[in-house]
Amino acid sequence: MNDVFTVTPGAEPFIALAMHDGHDVRDELMPFMALTDAERLREEDPHTAVWSTVVPTRVVVHRSRFEVDMNRERDKAIYHTPADAWGLNVWREPPPRAMIDRTMAEYDEFYGAVGKLLDEKIDELGLVIVLDIHTYNHRRGGPDAPFDDPVANPDVNVGTGALDRDYFAPIVDRFIRDMSVEKVGGKVLDVRENVRFRGGHMTRWLCARRPRNVCPLALEFKKIFMNEWTGVPDPAAVEQIRVALSRTIPGLIEERNRLAEKAADAPRRRR
Repeated sequence: MNDVFTVTPGAEPFIALAMHDGHDVRDELMPFMALTDAERLREEDPHTAVWSTVVPTRVVVHRSRFEVDMNRERDKAIYHTPADAWGLNVWREPPPRAMIDRTMAEYDEFYGAVGKLLDEKIDELGLVIVLDIHTYNHRRGGPDAPFDDPVANPDVNVGTGALDRDYFAPIVDRFIRDMSVEKVGGKVLDVRENVRFRGGHMTRWLCARRPRNVCPLALEFKKIFMNEWTGVPDPAAVEQIRVALSRTIPGLIEERNRLAEKAADAPRRRR
């Protein structure tokens, strides 16, 4: 069994990614790690693996982003300085080169597996939608500070900075519309595009690889489902988000099929 990440293959033209769900750090690296479990958890994305189950094909990373961040460029995937990691001092001292090399081998293995999965899915089904699922903090002033300004912090931030927005507009707009009628904790979700985040390295990598065959949606859920300082979740809210996300899938399939049919018809119309 791969203890770095798990690929669960399945049908349907979707892939769900939970790249920051992991909390594990290799045993050999733990003596070098300066952060506590609680400090790591606060910047990780717990419960995103649960939400990834809304589609059959899933990739879940088990390693903590503080060992290796799969959503950053290769030369930035390890947080070397506090400036790389929200001001946090990640390491007591830098790990030996051999350990870093083993970590980067895991990074390369992950991207090789995602690339292979994507190519196989596209070859079989054509256009693929990727749900790149993350979470983010919204009480950065401290556990007793007011919540960050909701105007600048939507409940769901849809990052579309890497994709061809005009081409994939039907898919993006349908997701935002369908998600915007869902409720968590009795409150209708505030869903907006590219407010806090435009998507990370993975979405850029996917679009560069197969620009008209993959539509990656970088989904950042504000931590309204948990206490970001204690790490304690609200199980009901976690489940409500999973259900809300699952309810967007039928609409995404409709829009994906229309767009795929339109693309297939285009060469015939030109003839």
